[in-house]
Amino acid sequence: MTAPTEQRATTLVAGVGNIFLGDDGFGVETVRRLKSGPLPGHVEAVDIGVRGVHLAYQLLDGYDTLVLIDATQRGGEPGTLYLIEADRPGSIEPQEALLDGHRMSPDAVLALLETLCAGTGCTPPGRTLVVGCEPAGVDEGIGLSEPVAAAVPAAVNMVLRLVRDVERTAPAAQPAAGPAMN
Repeated sequence: MTAPTEQRATTLVAGVGNIFLGDDGFGVETVRRLKSGPLPGHVEAVDIGVRGVHLAYQLLDGYDTLVLIDATQRGGEPGTLYLIEADRPGSIEPQEALLDGHRMSPDAVLALLETLCAGTGCTPPGRTLVVGCEPAGVDEGIGLSEPVAAAVPAAVNMVLRLVRDVERTAPAAQPAAGPAMN
């Protein structure tokens, strides 16, 4: 009889943001809601919050896909959701912090990951997506604005569709070569 094997998470869903800055807590709240329901076995969802360096080091574990969830100012109406393909250089616009461990923007995290991987043989995720939400405000204060809070369920559904699409398009796992175990 073979022992059951645990499926390795190949997709990391990371909620980033600061819950003490109003709508900047969008990513954290979305991941909290996402984790309250069942997730496919290939998905690991984590609340990264403001720990960008932690995210870079966690990515060293080797994920095929990264889905970042964050408040994203792009000029739309508050609560507008965006799906950003971040695989192309410059697709995530640089923001303020570069090596402030508590305020690293997604572009800085990915740049740090490339630096950490240089010469080690690790590979950054092959696909990086950002699910962003236009904030109404990121001033000091706890709690999401009404339009951003209303966007959280739609963001959860968007992420679930994305990770199911990732699972459907991933190459099928090949059985390991070697003698069968009974």
